[in-house]
Amino acid sequence: MSSHAWVLLGLYLLVLLAAAVPLGRYIAAVAEGQGGRALRPGRPIEALIYRLCGVRAEQEMGWRTYALAILAFNLVGALAVYALQRLQDGLPLNPQGLAAVSPDSAFNTAISFATNTNWQGYAGESTMSPLTQMLGLSVQNFLSAATGMAVALALIRGFARHSAATVGNAWVDLTRMVLYVLLPLSGVVAVFLVGQGVVQDLGGDRLATTLELTHYDAPRLDATGKPLIDASGRVLTEPARTQTQVLSLGPVASQEAIKMLGTNGGGYYNANSAHPFENPTPLSNFVEMLLIFLIPAALCVSFGRMVGDARQGRAILATMTLLFVVMAVAGAHAEAQGHPLLASLGIEGAAGNLEGKETRFGSDDSALFAVITTLASCGAVNGMHDSFTPLGGLVTLWNMMLGEVVFGGVGSGLYGMLVFAVLAVFIAGLMIGRTPEYLGKKIEVHDMKMVSIAILVTPVLVLAGTAVAVLVPAGGAGVGNPGAHGFSEILYAFTSAANNNGSAFAGLSANTPFYNSVLGVVMGLGRFGVIVPVLALAGHLAAKKRLAPGAGTMPTHGPLFVVLLIGTVVLVGALNYVPALALGPVVEHLALYAAH
Repeated sequence: MSSHAWVLLGLYLLVLLAAAVPLGRYIAAVAEGQGGRALRPGRPIEALIYRLCGVRAEQEMGWRTYALAILAFNLVGALAVYALQRLQDGLPLNPQGLAAVSPDSAFNTAISFATNTNWQGYAGESTMSPLTQMLGLSVQNFLSAATGMAVALALIRGFARHSAATVGNAWVDLTRMVLYVLLPLSGVVAVFLVGQGVVQDLGGDRLATTLELTHYDAPRLDATGKPLIDASGRVLTEPARTQTQVLSLGPVASQEAIKMLGTNGGGYYNANSAHPFENPTPLSNFVEMLLIFLIPAALCVSFGRMVGDARQGRAILATMTLLFVVMAVAGAHAEAQGHPLLASLGIEGAAGNLEGKETRFGSDDSALFAVITTLASCGAVNGMHDSFTPLGGLVTLWNMMLGEVVFGGVGSGLYGMLVFAVLAVFIAGLMIGRTPEYLGKKIEVHDMKMVSIAILVTPVLVLAGTAVAVLVPAGGAGVGNPGAHGFSEILYAFTSAANNNGSAFAGLSANTPFYNSVLGVVMGLGRFGVIVPVLALAGHLAAKKRLAPGAGTMPTHGPLFVVLLIGTVVLVGALNYVPALALGPVVEHLALYAAH
């Protein structure tokens, strides 16, 4: 790693942790209905929302009612996004006159944005109208993020309460997280991004004059405007030139803010955060990276405050931070090596692997961005992961395979890590021959069943989905590269979908009926197949009595527990995928250096 990479990583951690502590305290206060003067301006709006929706804010829910509310809420959101896409050709705010989105792509996108995955098989600027982007995608960015936070709060209450039949009110949690946390922060961030040069516009396309004349081959057209074809079926072309370029503009900054803050990742443009209209400067790049981890880190602080022991939150935060640092160093080191064949020819030197990266960010900033976005369930990219070195690509895959629990998504990272924490104390209890306890709650058979389901859902979806896609012709048809790298592209797609990340190896052509349909189902099961057992675990824990710590109680706030938790995440969470990784990036790496 270069000195720049070390300084960048150190500065990033310093700013992240400094910002996470006050924000975490604030989120805990909001979740508990406190907050004082800071929340006073929003109280009338909150009360109006409850009155219009018929919500009784004082009436709490058991875990089953809470889960049904979450499922119904997200189902309605997915249907709304689907309808907007299918009807956009007849709706206003469509200055380009874009056609309705195809049924399979609309289905995939609706599920994607409802599950906080934000997988995009389409080019945003040429597929989605400004209305669809704002009213559909941007709104779901808020609502899917609030869903993750609400589920995390329910699980925290499961640990914090005792002999209780409820875990909170889903409608209240969703409303407060959007109104008091996501909206204010997004507004501030959007203004900052506009100041950096991010586009915020409703005027449609602009025609710009380029500095250089562009030469290209244009298809020859007949009298009806159709391309002429020769005897072999190839389109006939003729030399052409132009000095104009169409620039697609839109409400980018407002979507970019919640895209990063809510760990959503779906960009206004196909190039995502590699596009200068979304991410124009090194400062905007740093802030966007910071936003991805900000709320997940803050929720660790909220967890400590809500369970009455700040040390518990610090232990979870320390676990996430240590795993992040290891993966950040590994990713930066892999990309700093560059391509051995190019290096042997003297083409590529100290700059590292710059293929697929923006020169304004370079190898170090792009590698750190890639590690952050794949550890969080964000999916935003400022470089193409498909062009990373084999080991750099392996790092991004491994990050998601950890379960998106190293900071992870907004809310989902915390409840995923707490599931691993319960598993860790269960394993420790078996090792020392005692009934396992976590935060004064005895871990029993029902709890471990829910933990097992939550942990095993994503590996089953990833490995089974990859196997099916490799075997059927429709799956292989989208592969852009043969051999090991092509297998990595498919493995990455299903890993990203099942873990609700949304980033992609760009070489896979996934906007096909097969991939749109299968990945849509995988995204839905990967999200709600974890949420339901987590809420069941929360309800069961809340009903239990709290046990006083005894002489044999294992502390869950010290270095020993952090090490145990790291080992559990790595050994249980990721080792399922080692054979698949050996067929993809590992083989590709060995073949690359064998050729060298």
